[in-house]
Amino acid sequence: MLALISVEEALAKILSHVQPLEAESVPILDAQGRVLSEEIVSDIAIPPFDNSAMDGYAVCSADVAQATPESPVRLAVVGSVAAGYVAAMRVEPGTAIRIMTGAPLPKGADAVVPYENTSDYDRSKDERLAAPADEIEVRGAVQASDHVRSAGEDVYEGEQVMAPGRVVRAQEIGVLASLGRESVLVHRRPRVAILATGDELLEIHEPLQPGKIRNSNEYTNAALVTRTGGIPMRLGIGRDTETDLTERIRSGLERGADLFLTSGGVSVGDYDVVKDVLGNEGQMQFWQVRMKPGKPLAFGLLSGGVPLIGLPGNPVSAMVSFEQFARPAILKMLGHIDLVKPEVRAVLDEPLTNSGRRAFVRVIVSQREGRYHARTTGEQGSGVLTSMSKANGLAIVPEETLYLDEGSEVAVQMLDWPEGMGL
Repeated sequence: MLALISVEEALAKILSHVQPLEAESVPILDAQGRVLSEEIVSDIAIPPFDNSAMDGYAVCSADVAQATPESPVRLAVVGSVAAGYVAAMRVEPGTAIRIMTGAPLPKGADAVVPYENTSDYDRSKDERLAAPADEIEVRGAVQASDHVRSAGEDVYEGEQVMAPGRVVRAQEIGVLASLGRESVLVHRRPRVAILATGDELLEIHEPLQPGKIRNSNEYTNAALVTRTGGIPMRLGIGRDTETDLTERIRSGLERGADLFLTSGGVSVGDYDVVKDVLGNEGQMQFWQVRMKPGKPLAFGLLSGGVPLIGLPGNPVSAMVSFEQFARPAILKMLGHIDLVKPEVRAVLDEPLTNSGRRAFVRVIVSQREGRYHARTTGEQGSGVLTSMSKANGLAIVPEETLYLDEGSEVAVQMLDWPEGMGL
């Protein structure tokens, strides 16, 4: 009799044998979606100098502290400076320098007057005058530091900008580029060996034969591994012989697999050959998990301590089990801290029944009147793969809940985040 355990217990046992992989250096554009394994400390201030936040005029704020449209202040324009250049002249009392956004603030200036508050702007046309003037009227007061981005305003020198464990997004890549970082240390992506087992399986290009089905699990699992951030290593179909299964497992180990995913051959009624081979090649445990679909599950360590997760053979069971067990394991190997699938609370648009195991019901989540709603995708059999194709979430019905009426609220584990739903 196989051990019957909870989802939490199975996951905890798996994660206890999985650790973040070692670091590797990658170009910053290749780091997107990866997890930092180093501390990022800035050796410069950003911005490195005081600069203008507006197009306008660099001034001494004391000169224009009383300026109004009715009582403008006249200043002599002694030069101009654009972004990327440094003003050749100093702003003295009674003078101004024309300045563009991002240009270093000239010496002597402590504020910027926007064009809109000067005679250099035609308010009736809402545009700047074409010809620059040698003298400018300031028609609005500014105080020191107005419209100035101070040195170090974004990042100060010596500041920790990112800690290990941060997921690198486009925003982080921009910050890294501003720090002059061409490469960064991130956790290596795990190589995940994928092995589908069973004499009933055909390659997807082969014509159907009596009693045979095509090998969808290998492709589904490879796609899920890629989506999670791992590198799939497809080992093909493992036939129900000790020789073939052993050769394929050892081939995956020789190719440097960090994790094995098998599908099929781990339930009570399966042929013992799969279990025998896994037992011979490592230290394996075979469980029955208190969940539906996905009751049969295997886990253990192969030669060299490489973890193996044995998923059920039914395609829906394999996918649901992947989300609950393989996905968190891969994320942990990638260095992620948050391993939990995102969830929302949704109102059921139809009743649900349960058999006493934790049910993961394939549902379509939509948003109406500010609330999430969920309805099933139809037939919920563990072999109905299209029920997963139609779903964007898995409604979670607890073990102790045998019935949920229409209108009940339920937790939904989101598989996707549809656009326009505000998720």
